[in-house]
Amino acid sequence: MKYSYKLSDAIHILVYIYIAPGNLDSTTIASSVASNPSVVRRLMAALKKAGLIASRAGAAEPRLARPANEISLRDVFRAVEPNSELLHVDPRTNLDCPVGAHIQQTLDGAYSRIQRAAENEMRQLTIQDMVEDIQLRNQQMG
Repeated sequence: MKYSYKLSDAIHILVYIYIAPGNLDSTTIASSVASNPSVVRRLMAALKKAGLIASRAGAAEPRLARPANEISLRDVFRAVEPNSELLHVDPRTNLDCPVGAHIQQTLDGAYSRIQRAAENEMRQLTIQDMVEDIQLRNQQMG
C-alpha cells in the first residue's frame, strides 16, 4: 500500500513559510521537506488555490494568506487531498459469503464515523499549534 504524505508535507511547508519568511523558492523549501521542488510547487499551488498561502508571480516570497491560528489542519487536508478519505474499504469481497456480502456496507458506516471524528479533531488543530510545538522542541534542544 502506498501512503500519501501530501498532508504532512503541506503542513511542513506552511510552518516553514511562517517560521522562515522571505526569499523562499521551491528548492529552498524542498530542501527542508526533503522532497523534489516540483512536488513542493504542486503542493503550494493547491495551498494557494485553497486560499491558505499568497504569493506574487516571479517573487519567491510566499506568505500565509490568513493568520496561522486561523488555518486548521482540516483546511490543509482538504486543500491537498480534496477527494480523499482516511480509510478505504477493500472493494473485493466474496458476495456469496455471509460476511463478504455485507462487510463493505458495514465498514462504510464505521469509516464515515471515523472520518467525521478525525476531521472534527483536525478542525481543532492549527498551523499556529504546529509552529508552537516546533518552537518548544527547538528550545528544549538548546
